[in-house]
Amino acid sequence: MRAAADERRDLARRGPLRYLNLFRLILAGLFLVAGLELNLGAEAPQVFNAAAFAYLAAVLALGFPDAARRFGVDRIITAQVVIDIAVLAVMMWASGGYRSGMPVLMMVVLAAAGLVAEGRMVLFYAALATVAVLGENVWRFVAGERAADFLQVAFVCTAFFGIAITARFLALRAKANESLAVQRGEALAKQQAVNERIIHDMQDGVLVVAADGIVRQANPRAAELLGLSSVDGLRLTDVDENFADVPACCSVPEGSLRRLGPAGKLLRCRAVGAQEDADGRSAEGGETVIYLTDFEEIQTHIQQLKLAALGRLTASMAHEIRNPLSAVTQAAELLTEEKRGDVQVRLVRIINDNARRIERMIRDVLALGRRDEMLPEALPLASFACALLDEFALRGGAERAVFALDIPEDASFAIDRAHLHQILDNLVGNARRYCSGAPGSVRVFASAEAGGRVAVHVIDDGPGIAESDRPRMFEPFFTTHPKGTGLGLYISRELAEANGATLELRDNAPGAHFVLTGRSQP
Repeated sequence: MRAAADERRDLARRGPLRYLNLFRLILAGLFLVAGLELNLGAEAPQVFNAAAFAYLAAVLALGFPDAARRFGVDRIITAQVVIDIAVLAVMMWASGGYRSGMPVLMMVVLAAAGLVAEGRMVLFYAALATVAVLGENVWRFVAGERAADFLQVAFVCTAFFGIAITARFLALRAKANESLAVQRGEALAKQQAVNERIIHDMQDGVLVVAADGIVRQANPRAAELLGLSSVDGLRLTDVDENFADVPACCSVPEGSLRRLGPAGKLLRCRAVGAQEDADGRSAEGGETVIYLTDFEEIQTHIQQLKLAALGRLTASMAHEIRNPLSAVTQAAELLTEEKRGDVQVRLVRIINDNARRIERMIRDVLALGRRDEMLPEALPLASFACALLDEFALRGGAERAVFALDIPEDASFAIDRAHLHQILDNLVGNARRYCSGAPGSVRVFASAEAGGRVAVHVIDDGPGIAESDRPRMFEPFFTTHPKGTGLGLYISRELAEANGATLELRDNAPGAHFVLTGRSQP
């Protein structure tokens, strides 16, 4: 383990060492070719040239990668730095001493050594350079030659240590940052591999769509759900024009149901922005992530659960019918004994109310049993909805002015007539029950959707649906009304799905907002 770490450390230092050797080679060539023209070696030209030749030979001998592999990087660095300082000291003596500028080159060598050397060797190199410069100046002073001021030399020698230590600290900091970057890179690579595996094996389809509608990334499940071999690089609206409104209509947390792709599967779509700001809003013009869930598979599973729950449903029905039936029986017994007219009227009303409640419950269950018995046709929405509202008003449900109808005359809906009547009757009845009762407090309108589909909206101005109740609105026997059976919305969704349509609950606007979406033609 330690040997592997040392090997990685040596490999990391060979790159900077290669550039340092290139600098040495250029410096040796410059000394050899133009040293005398630069007024170097004026006091001993032959010594200067010999030192330049020796320096070039040493650079060539120690600069090859083979030398580092054979002797080790640490030994090569030490040998090169010692040779650099020794050669520069000789050249300094041959060029007139301290004023030749050779100490500046020694500073460059020490700075480079601090970046590639290990441990305390940088202090040894600085000490060696200090001894060389001070020794040369002392020799000149003793020999009676022109020596430099010792205070200036001391400043330079102090700078040797400062440069070496600073370079070493910078190297350690760079190494720590590099090590941290490597660790984070490895962790990121592992996390990315795990994420890719998870997305690849997801049962949901995942599409990453650019602002121009082209698929940038997709997992295999997405292509399978859409009935294609691959969707990468395709424009979604070319796959199915219903994708045009998916980013806008499916951005709610619960998503929306759509029939998409050549396969025409019923999919639950949910769209979220790939880049979101601090408030959770998607960045303008950014990528969109679309999640696709096979709702038909969910329906199959739900159907199996429904069959398994048939026994429980029967037991629940028996319990629900027992209460009003007991009330009817008891009221009938009292009616035979009661002689007062006002009490008889009240008992008859109790019998009628509970009998109607039992009738509604049985009718709803029978409708559920006829779920798959349908004859879809293109029904004219405007006249159908108008007749239903008139009928509802005549039954005493409300004045006709309570309802505001706005459906184009040419709008049609492909569905079984009896099923559409029961669905709209349930939606309108619920809206009337919770609206304010003012004129136009219940709005029924239609809008054209992409792909030849149409949506019927039923909105009231009541208090809306509580967030805690929204997940259970389509569950059987769930009701917030004391006289409700809890089967209306459940059966309405079942009938809609049997006709290839969808019934969903939208956000309060401000009251309850239900949308029935289906094909305009069979």
